[in-house]
Amino acid sequence: MDGRIEGVETVAHTAIEPGILYFGTPVVLISSTNEDGSANLAPMSSAFWLGWRAVLGLGVRSRTAQNLLRTREGVLNLPSSSMAAVVDRLALTTGSDPVPDGKRERGYFHVADKFGRAGLTPVASSTVGPPRVAECPVAMEVVVEAVHPVGDDGGVVSFEVRVQRVFVHDSIRLAGSEDRIDPDAWRPLIMSFQKFYGLGEQVHPSTLARIPERLYRGPDIERARRVAS
Repeated sequence: MDGRIEGVETVAHTAIEPGILYFGTPVVLISSTNEDGSANLAPMSSAFWLGWRAVLGLGVRSRTAQNLLRTREGVLNLPSSSMAAVVDRLALTTGSDPVPDGKRERGYFHVADKFGRAGLTPVASSTVGPPRVAECPVAMEVVVEAVHPVGDDGGVVSFEVRVQRVFVHDSIRLAGSEDRIDPDAWRPLIMSFQKFYGLGEQVHPSTLARIPERLYRGPDIERARRVAS
């Protein structure tokens, strides 16, 4: 026995220096409130979740980052893979006016009505000011708990946000359960190296899936219940 994994080819690594490291994460449409009270909507994919909290990476000069810093609240709307063309309508758009130099160099232009441009429907949220996106199968109302600078140039910040409400379409709920998502029904839109992808079928049974999901429920869920709608 040489310790090799059956069916997996051993290939030498090569050192490279890619400009981005987006190996594949879900696309998020973040809705936030502008200074004039209007709604902003921005796609991003630098996000991950831990319990009922998420970490978001954003350019500090972006309209979304400025709104989150000012209002301390937003909505994380998760589009399905079938919404790729809709999300792409927001590509190279920004709610900032004037457009920041870095974005202008990449071809960005100002759009005030992001919902209108994407053809999406705003729905009043339950616990925060910014609206949810009706067409997104998942929408999470969040508040900002902490902000951390990323890197040395001050251009990027990470937001730690806490989820207060989770809303989903019934089509992705697990049959026979009130609070679980059916991973075989949920097909998130994935961005990998600036291109859109979707999930396929499960490739292998998961040992972790044997753990009851209730054992992961943390104190933030109880805290969220105490927030008035």
